Amino acid sequence: MAQQRCRSVLITGCSRGIGLGLVRGLATACPAPDWLIATCRYPEKAQELQQLSKQHRNIKVLQLDVVCENSIKKAVKEVEELLGDEGLNCLINNAGINVLASLEEVTAEAMLTIYETNTVAQLMVTKAFLPLLRKAAQLGTGMGCHRAAIINMSSISASMQLVQENEMFLKVYPYRIAKTALNMITRCLAVDLTADEILCVSLHPGWIQTDMGGCMAPLTVQEAIPGILSVLANLSKKDNGSFLDNKGEMVPW
Repeated sequence: MAQQRCRSVLITGCSRGIGLGLVRGLATACPAPDWLIATCRYPEKAQELQQLSKQHRNIKVLQLDVVCENSIKKAVKEVEELLGDEGLNCLINNAGINVLASLEEVTAEAMLTIYETNTVAQLMVTKAFLPLLRKAAQLGTGMGCHRAAIINMSSISASMQLVQENEMFLKVYPYRIAKTALNMITRCLAVDLTADEILCVSLHPGWIQTDMGGCMAPLTVQEAIPGILSVLANLSKKDNGSFLDNKGEMVPW
């Protein structure tokens, strides 16, 4: 986020993978955010994240279980005490889970579990932090991460138009359907928050070598993060309600 200063960023799911990579990338950005709030379910077990927080004074590690209402409320209170009247500039809804489930294997339980974590939780977390995003929006101009933005980490596998492009995606029914629903949340938020001038986008970060992405993915986290951060830095009003990839190009719905 080098073009316009983003004072505060909150990221969910930071104990590993893309979330941890974003924390590392933002901590060393120029300029870096004053506050980089890295959340995860079990901070005490997130050794790499804790080590990063010791190296960078702007990193604040908080506990947040996105499917737990009490955990969300507690995190909001802690963030509000930290940021005060300046509010929260950028919320990155990154936390998510996946299970392999083809048409033959998929169950109602798997569908509901993935939907709760990858879709419902993203909306509830956003709703809870909305007052802080609105505070930040009142203090800035234009639209973007420098003012107030909601970034929903989606996936190209959620594209209905590209449903037949990759046979691998047919093995993750719950994941891709939940991410498609997340994209609708992005569209709804973009409309509802237009008056507040809070930007909202869905972002496909690329197929990345993580626990979810697997070892066959073409990109490492280290390779992917600069592109993601470049996209975030250049978001503006024209991108509101869009589904973008890690190069800033439109992904078909």
